[in-house]
Amino acid sequence: MSTKKISIIGAGAAGCFAAISAREKNPNAEIIIYEASKKALSKVLISGGGRCNVTTSTREMNALVENYPRGKKELKSVFSRFSVDETIDWFEKNGVKLKTEADGRMFPITNKSQTVVDSLLSKIKNSNIKIKYNHKAIGIKKDSKNNFQISFLNNEKIVSNVVILTTGGNREGYKIFQSLNHNIIPPMPSLFTFEINDKRLESLAGISFSKVKLTLNVAKNKKYEQVGPLLITHWGLSAPSVIKLSAYAARDLFDLNYCTELNVNFIPEFKFDLLREQLNERKNALPRKVVSKDSFLGIPKRYWGRLVQGIAKNMESTWAEFSKRNIESLVEELSAAKFKITGKGKFKEEFVTAGGVPLKEVDLKTMESKICSKLFFAGEILDIDGITGGYNFQSAWSTGWIAGQNV
Repeated sequence: MSTKKISIIGAGAAGCFAAISAREKNPNAEIIIYEASKKALSKVLISGGGRCNVTTSTREMNALVENYPRGKKELKSVFSRFSVDETIDWFEKNGVKLKTEADGRMFPITNKSQTVVDSLLSKIKNSNIKIKYNHKAIGIKKDSKNNFQISFLNNEKIVSNVVILTTGGNREGYKIFQSLNHNIIPPMPSLFTFEINDKRLESLAGISFSKVKLTLNVAKNKKYEQVGPLLITHWGLSAPSVIKLSAYAARDLFDLNYCTELNVNFIPEFKFDLLREQLNERKNALPRKVVSKDSFLGIPKRYWGRLVQGIAKNMESTWAEFSKRNIESLVEELSAAKFKITGKGKFKEEFVTAGGVPLKEVDLKTMESKICSKLFFAGEILDIDGITGGYNFQSAWSTGWIAGQNV
């Protein structure tokens, strides 16, 4: 091949960004992105409820990498080469002005993910990069000249000098890199909600709590904790606190077949003794008040009523009739409620995969394989995953850019 050929497998965020970066370093190369479906950047389009959480405003390195349950240590090297600031700068120079929301997430000011997609596809077109759709790679092998022979499901076969694999959590992509002598860390879901079948939650879908503390017990001396909002759903519990917890505990939950105990403290700012004191003060101050109708401490009225009903068995019980044992039960339900997780829900249509290419098999300075020369990786195919908040896209932009710069 007289002209250098660079093939990117997968037209997602990492693949498109890698192609754009590769063109910057290889102005005369033939660069083609091969996409299994009929559309590029489909995950970008649906992300963030159709707004696309492009990145995070967290810039300080130690704080940034703490948001990655897997890849935390290694990402310092990656982000030192292509940072959050460089991501923001790139998008703004390419027509995507960003805004920062109160929780640190960054979105296009248009509030439309299509803005991000249009920017990337426009850059690809103007950079003379081709995207071939309905090209599902099913096999890659090295030939005698150290080039790659790539086979597609449509029976097309090509030869390429360089390959960048950006197939995300796709199992077909895993088969490809395993065939090139790479190992695999078993893939499993990250970022999901909890299925819980409990009478305390029945018919209360939509009720939310602004701040709770969740404790997930996965082994005798092992637990995970998160503090944040909580939402009761038709199938159990959701909201950022649950989804973040699922990310950090992804592998342990997988091993437990998503069946374990969740402890919920609905009033984390109160210690047991202080909460007990508050309830007894309420009892003494309002002895004739019906307890089920006297929600306070920020607990939603319907959930409060459900707890009182379960404890006193009588929705008309007054504080005077509410016994010491009832008070203790209410303290327990508010501070250390136990729920049995029976399965996982799916976080909208977009979930992240934990697992993939072991990072020890990749040179993170270049994203090139340490096992197979001229093979590069970027994005979710790597054993890197972040919590919600733009962190997964940031790792995709960074790893994609680095791969492109080094092909």
